[in-house]
Amino acid sequence: MGPYELLSLFFQFLDSFAFLVLATVGLAIIFGMMGVINLAHGEFILVGAYATTLSFHSLADLGVPLALPIAMVVGVLVTMVFGLVLEVTVMRRLYGRLLDSMVATWAISLIMIQLLRIQFGNSIDNIAIPGGNVSFGPYTNPYYELFLVGAAIAVLIGLYWLFTRTDFGMRARATIQDKETARSMGVDTDRMYMTTFVIGSGLAGLTGALYAPMQSMSPEAGTGFLVEAFVTVVVGGTSVIVGTLLASGLLGLPKAGFEYAFNSQLIGQVAMLVVAIVAIRLMPSGITGLVESWRQSRRESND
Repeated sequence: MGPYELLSLFFQFLDSFAFLVLATVGLAIIFGMMGVINLAHGEFILVGAYATTLSFHSLADLGVPLALPIAMVVGVLVTMVFGLVLEVTVMRRLYGRLLDSMVATWAISLIMIQLLRIQFGNSIDNIAIPGGNVSFGPYTNPYYELFLVGAAIAVLIGLYWLFTRTDFGMRARATIQDKETARSMGVDTDRMYMTTFVIGSGLAGLTGALYAPMQSMSPEAGTGFLVEAFVTVVVGGTSVIVGTLLASGLLGLPKAGFEYAFNSQLIGQVAMLVVAIVAIRLMPSGITGLVESWRQSRRESND
C-alpha cells in the first residue's frame, strides 16, 4: 500500500471517528446520567437535519448570507425545543426504567418516521456539500469532512469542560452517582434531568445539522445513526468523554479499514459489529469499566 492509499485510509478513519463521536455523544449523555436508552435518538438527529435543510433552502431563496450556518443553528434550537417538550410530557416518567423507556422511545421513533413521511414525503432536496476538495494523488476528499473531525473534537472538549469545570457539571455528576444524596444537598434533580435531556437533544440536533449536507434526507435516515451510536455507547460504557472517545476510535478503525478494502459501507458496519461483540465479551462493563478497574488497581498499588 503506497503513501496515497495510506493517506486515503487515514481520511476514511477520521471520517468514521467523527461520525461515531457526533452520533453518540447525545445518546451517551442521556444514558449515562438517566439510565435511558433513547431509541428515538436517530429521529432526534433527523429533526436537526430536516430543520437545517428546510431552513437553508428558505434562507437561500431569500438571499440571506451565511444561510448554512444560520440554518444549522436553527436545526439545533428546534431539536432542543423538541427534546424539552418530549422530556416534560413523556420522558420524566421513565427515568431509571430501562425497558419501559426503550419501548416508549421506540414507539416515538415509529411515530416520528411516519409523521415526517406524511408531512414531507419520502425525500426532500439536499444541501450541497460546502467547500471544495483536497486532492492527493488520484484521491480526493471534501474539506468538509475535515471540518466534521474538528467539530467532533471540539464537542468532546466542550463536554469535558462542561462536566468537569462548571457548577452544572458538578451537580450533574453528583446526580449520576447518587440521586437521593444530591437531592438532600439541595440539587434540583428534576431540573438537572430536564437540562441534561435538552443538552443531549441539542447534541443530536447538532449532529443532524452538521451531516445535513452529507446525507440523503429521508424518514428512515435516522436508523443508520442510531445503530452505530447504540453500539458505540454499549462498547464505551457510561462515561460520556472517555467511553465515547475510546469506543469511537476502537470501532472506527475496523469500520474504515473494511469500508476502504471492500468499497462497501455495509461490510464496514459488519466489521464494526464483530469488533463490538468481541469487545463486549472481553469488557462486559464497556471501556469505562475497564478504565475504572485500571484506576482502582493503581490506587490500591499506590496505597
